[in-house]
Amino acid sequence: MEKNGNTEHLQYENGNSVTTNCSTQTTQFDGLIGSHQPSHDTADAFGSLFKSASRPGYGISSTDKDAWYYNMHHKHRGKAIIFNHENFQVRDLKSRAGTGLDCINLEVSLKNLGFDVTPYVDLTLDELDKKLDYWAKEDYTNYDCLLMAVLSHGEQGIIYAKDGAYKPEDNLWGRFTGDKCITLAGKPKLFFIQACQGDRLDGGVQLRTQVDGSSSFKIPVYADFLIAYSTIPGFYSWRNTQKGSWFMQALCDAFNKYGYQLDLLTILTFVNRQVATDYESNVPGAVQMHQQKQIPCITSMLTRLVKFEKKN
Repeated sequence: MEKNGNTEHLQYENGNSVTTNCSTQTTQFDGLIGSHQPSHDTADAFGSLFKSASRPGYGISSTDKDAWYYNMHHKHRGKAIIFNHENFQVRDLKSRAGTGLDCINLEVSLKNLGFDVTPYVDLTLDELDKKLDYWAKEDYTNYDCLLMAVLSHGEQGIIYAKDGAYKPEDNLWGRFTGDKCITLAGKPKLFFIQACQGDRLDGGVQLRTQVDGSSSFKIPVYADFLIAYSTIPGFYSWRNTQKGSWFMQALCDAFNKYGYQLDLLTILTFVNRQVATDYESNVPGAVQMHQQKQIPCITSMLTRLVKFEKKN
């Protein structure tokens, strides 16, 4: 929050809210049996094995096997899908004031990066399922990548649609794996989730600064994904009802400043820093909620660097 002393309304993404007088913007070594044992691989797990659905033929990689960067020179940048949830029919879930601004700002930032953006508002589970099914069947041959953002309430392991909860690994990125969406195989699939992942609070810790081709190759079906959550598992995610969520504010700011200059993981590292250092809840009337912090959480299965290049 800005250092202006204005009264602001903060919410964390489980539906609860607090009113604040804001002063700071701101969350085995395996022993060898013998020297001539043949080398083989084994899985570090017990239980049954499973296989992903087989698919005939090959996916076509537009990037060389050993390239450092993804090919971002297709005809189109990519599809960007935003699922924005503000109002709910689920008991105890309050409306998410400020998420409309998040959606607008994110749409503007993504369009500036060349994305074709499609926003949806307050979809039910059935409507969400149909939209995801539609986009999973799209042909992405001429696109650099896919980006999807979800702005909603959540708990650890689930996100809420208007009328109920779903598991993102099954309903979101699980539909776009390389075996199911062959035209996205080998391309970046980027997911951004603004939602709580639990009800724990982060009080932070005080620091003092001390110093001023022609060959084919096989990839895992879950390769080339990036999933960025606004907070770590088990913790609250904060949103300002007038300015939007801390994570989306920082993400849009970083996209606007560095979208064409830096690779995506570097950009997201800056987002982590901004959320971690520039934001803090100011709730003097609710001691437990006062001066709380937040840190986004990035899971990367990317196999190369993502750097957005300007289209001609």
